[in-house]
Amino acid sequence: MAEISYKNASCVYQGADQLAVDSLNLDIGDGEFVVLVGPSGSGKSTALRMLAGLEEIDGGTIMIDNEDMVGVAPKDRDIAMVFQNYALYPNKTVGENMGFALKMRGVPHEERKRRVAEAARLLDLTEYLDRKPGKLSGGQRQRVAMGRAIVREPRVFCMDEPLSNLDAKLRVQTRTQIAALQRRLATTTVYVTHDQVEAMTMGDRVAVLKSGRLQQFSTPTELYDRPANAFVAGFIGSPAMNLFTAPRTTDGVHIGATTLELPRATMSRLTDAGLETVTVGIRPEQLELRKDGTGFAVVVELVEELGSESYVYARGTGGSHPAPNGLPVTFVARSASRSPAKLAESATMAVRPDATVHLFHPVSGERIA
Repeated sequence: MAEISYKNASCVYQGADQLAVDSLNLDIGDGEFVVLVGPSGSGKSTALRMLAGLEEIDGGTIMIDNEDMVGVAPKDRDIAMVFQNYALYPNKTVGENMGFALKMRGVPHEERKRRVAEAARLLDLTEYLDRKPGKLSGGQRQRVAMGRAIVREPRVFCMDEPLSNLDAKLRVQTRTQIAALQRRLATTTVYVTHDQVEAMTMGDRVAVLKSGRLQQFSTPTELYDRPANAFVAGFIGSPAMNLFTAPRTTDGVHIGATTLELPRATMSRLTDAGLETVTVGIRPEQLELRKDGTGFAVVVELVEELGSESYVYARGTGGSHPAPNGLPVTFVARSASRSPAKLAESATMAVRPDATVHLFHPVSGERIA
């Protein structure tokens, strides 16, 4: 187990016009499960590889238990990697694959056997120890790759999108197993994924990256309830938060032909900032479809029936304002009822009375209230 600290850590690839990781600052506690999440090209895998020593640190430093890792060889960092590719030896059994790294380090046979047996028990692989990887399913192969890392008993686990090759059902099952296993082992773990659902369900804390820069580092609940900026608000949550630009009025903001009233303190902040427009964020579960004509006008474009609930995607009409990216606004509302609307049907949406409305600066995207 170990504490990890990124201090203004930066990395740039030769020939690139911007940093792959730009002045990253993270403090990861002993035994903590931290997830790095972001879109493709955000620098999350590069940040992980910097920790493992597979990429050079071009600026700043990374500390493990207060030891500077700059210039330290990967093999001397006591880190175990689990990759997207299982990278198993096809001619060796599961047991031989799991114990191979220990064999190369000169660990005695009996000790290797003990560690492999213990890891196999944790991962439900005991009955497969004598099989070759070709006789295993994708989920079982990924567990073997996990076992190979576990037997080393490292200070830190680094996992680079280990579930990307699995089907949807197996991903859910395996991510549950990984999270439960990490808590049993209490080994500091840094996990990379582009899937925000994985990030929210697995991590003690989640670091959201964009274009090499850290946007927010917090608990999943805090990311969802108080996103630091419009990017985090739109990235965290499925479906994504409704984001659109709206003009300010004396009492609130315009949504279509209606006015969404805001608290007086919030209006004072907008006035103090000199903003005539503001980026508004509302979660799908805080919008409701109405048939009584109250709210703002929409036209239904898609209805996702999920069994226990439905999601209605509807295009705003009657003076609706564009999203922050300049595209027409498509609002998403969650409905507990089945068949809440029909395609191409005109309807109205309204913000629920108890809804939390998020406001962001229309240019910088930073949170206002």
